[in-house]
Amino acid sequence: MSDLRLARALWRVMEPYHAVVYFAPDVKSAFEDLGLPGFWRGYFASRAAPMGPVPAEVVIATFYNFHPDMVRWAMSETWSRADPAAVTAARVRLADRTLRAWLGAEAIASPDVAKAASLARRAAEAASPLGRPLFAGYTALEWPVEPHLVLWHAATLLREHRGDGHVSALIGEQVDGCEANILTAASGASTSELQRGSRQWPDDEWDAAVDRLRGRGWVDDDTALTLAGASVKRRIEDRTDDLAT
Repeated sequence: MSDLRLARALWRVMEPYHAVVYFAPDVKSAFEDLGLPGFWRGYFASRAAPMGPVPAEVVIATFYNFHPDMVRWAMSETWSRADPAAVTAARVRLADRTLRAWLGAEAIASPDVAKAASLARRAAEAASPLGRPLFAGYTALEWPVEPHLVLWHAATLLREHRGDGHVSALIGEQVDGCEANILTAASGASTSELQRGSRQWPDDEWDAAVDRLRGRGWVDDDTALTLAGASVKRRIEDRTDDLAT
């Protein structure tokens, strides 16, 4: 397997393990005691917390494809309500109880988990934080002790390392946050309804971004990728793999 294929395969394997914190049954209430009710306040705060009490503008820049107004709303008064370290600790507790519930005690204690944790940690610690602000914040966190959480933390580090690289690839192609969502939907990796709704892009801004991509010859009248658009999308993903490698 080539290095680029390996980088993409690693992401596909590790992403679900990291993502348990977004789909846990109690994710909406996990941060309520800290004054952050609902899904999106906890989502933005918990992902951004390792960078410290940064303003919403830094979160907008690093999360990239969410509408700025959505981020400003979710981050409003966040750090006056909750200390970043407390938010991070709550997220680790959420990962711990979710993994224990879903995997079970036998799997948690298995040699395979310990081996995977060791290998994933080696990969995460070998990655450079230079030019990767979100990943860099995570490298300053202490490693958990238990193997299933070491594996989760490593998966999270590798995920944010790749994500920072993906933003760089998008910027290199002069694709903005809204346009990135449209290309994702046009490629079949998601739908326009899901991307627009979850990232909260208003219809007028979404339609304007479609017009820009159509003007570049990247999408057709049905907002499907043209040959040129497919080439650009492939180049972005390949560059993301290259930077992850």
